[in-house]
Amino acid sequence: MNDTDSRSALVGRDIRKTFRRDSGEKVDALSGVSIDVAHGTLTALVGPDGAGKTTLIRLATGLMLPDGGDLKILGIDVAAEPQRVQDRIGYMPQRFGLYEDLTVQENIDLYADLHGVSLEQRRERYSRLMDMTALGSFTGRLAGRLSGGMKQKLGLACTLVRAPELLLLDEPTVGVDPLSRRELWNIILQLVNEQGLTVLLSTSYLDEAERCGHVAVMHEGNILAQGGPHDISSLAEGRVFLAEPPARQKARDYQAQLLDKPEVVDAVPEGGRVRLVVTEKIKDEIGKLKETVQSGSRGDKETARQEDSAGLNIVATSTQPRFEDGFMVLLKAEVPGASPVSQSPSLPVSRSRDAPIVQVHNLVRRFGKFVAVDHVTFEVQRGEIFGLLGPNGAGKTTTFRMLCGLLPASEGMLRVAGADLRRARASARQHIGYVAQKFSLYGQLSVSENLEFFARAYNLRGTQKDRRIDWALQHFQLSAFANLSSGNLPGGFKQRLAMAAALLHEPETLFLDEPTSGADPLARRDFWRRITALSQEGVTVVITTHFMEEAEYCDRIAILDAGRILAQGTPAAIRDQASRGPGSEPTMEDAFIAVVEQARAKQAQTTAAGGAA
Repeated sequence: MNDTDSRSALVGRDIRKTFRRDSGEKVDALSGVSIDVAHGTLTALVGPDGAGKTTLIRLATGLMLPDGGDLKILGIDVAAEPQRVQDRIGYMPQRFGLYEDLTVQENIDLYADLHGVSLEQRRERYSRLMDMTALGSFTGRLAGRLSGGMKQKLGLACTLVRAPELLLLDEPTVGVDPLSRRELWNIILQLVNEQGLTVLLSTSYLDEAERCGHVAVMHEGNILAQGGPHDISSLAEGRVFLAEPPARQKARDYQAQLLDKPEVVDAVPEGGRVRLVVTEKIKDEIGKLKETVQSGSRGDKETARQEDSAGLNIVATSTQPRFEDGFMVLLKAEVPGASPVSQSPSLPVSRSRDAPIVQVHNLVRRFGKFVAVDHVTFEVQRGEIFGLLGPNGAGKTTTFRMLCGLLPASEGMLRVAGADLRRARASARQHIGYVAQKFSLYGQLSVSENLEFFARAYNLRGTQKDRRIDWALQHFQLSAFANLSSGNLPGGFKQRLAMAAALLHEPETLFLDEPTSGADPLARRDFWRRITALSQEGVTVVITTHFMEEAEYCDRIAILDAGRILAQGTPAAIRDQASRGPGSEPTMEDAFIAVVEQARAKQAQTTAAGGAA
């Protein structure tokens, strides 16, 4: 064993893996990847869909064999002795195999049995795992009745019951709300920092990469760069600005405008402004026109004012780069044509804003004695983007299903586009487009066949049907995949197909239930570029998301928990409910966590007072 093998839990040299699609086309999932993961460290794999992250992790588990190269896990050649490797590692895939009709305790016992964990070992490990995951009070609850975050923690507990030497986590926080995500990360950091466990994980959340000691940025089967998070962030040094939107222009509309500029690497709404990453050329031009911010404004940073050749006025304040900025610079520089910009769809929707298009008043939904939605009230104007945020199990999806006419309300009033959903759900659905939380199209049907099916379901016939299908294929760049089964589409294109199907009948209102869950940053940029264009055309959008930065695209948001609205207003008004201390502006995630925790603490006090009385 050489020095590298002894220092590293995972050593990969020139690893290659090729797959064949249904069409017979070869796809290089890994094209000569080399990577070291040192003992006792936390390493992240990040990159767009199809980068090879999951393939690399599955090779490390011995579930697949590489086509070429060398891969050693804990000093063992995984291709030669996969079982020896599997006896010493823990692996949590994106969809961990919990048994939903078993309790929390029964699931843990089952995995302990499978891995031969002795009774003595269980006594020691169970207590530690229950304390770590805070599942001790829920051991008798069925796994199927746990929230998404609790299911992830149970999956992690089942993975750790054997005390592995290397832990492999594939997207462990996908679909998890910010509170649960924070809890999961506290567990992961405790495992690494206090117990010295080696962890290799993949993630779609680039802010999570900043918590790791080592990061590998992957794209199309290659590692573009690896090192500490700061090494990636520094690629954007001096090129990141916070740009002020022109008067009377929304930040998301300004962002869409900036994304179309070739000198712009990336742009996202942030705190009412647009976070802008630019090319070296523009950075230098802005630098020549710097003017010092006057006393009493935003600190002693410098503001740059520049009007480019297209007449776009930029008023920007320089700011420090973060990991996501460097990630976008890396992709734009290293991969020709890598860009989130895409042709945007448009729909012929009325721009009249006389009355709210969505009206919800005292909406209630009960399942037996359980109240899933508890007197919820809100309105959405035509052309608005309205966000419903909340922890797993808050009642967002139940609210959506009632708004789409898929689930009857127990009480209250709800109207969409003038139609009363309590009396005429079928007719109301003609005005509604709905994209479900999970990919809900027919995976065995091709892209064209799915579009054909949904067009007919929406009563589209003849030339109108053909025109709308052609529109969907063109505007969502699906033409190249028209004959591919939708189940084999890359994740980002599955989301495009789902949205295309929802828009075939030109609905006035679009309901999107966590549509970007698990999507990579490029796919999320592409998605929001389209949503912004739809809003500009007068389409009303109601959306749920666990990416708190996506709330910045919304005109207004409501935060739910336990079926009730805790806060409602513009993103700026919600952010004002949190504070990060002097000199630091709160993020939407800070505000979300503060609102939910304050409400839960108040409820706990009320319950305790009632019990004492």
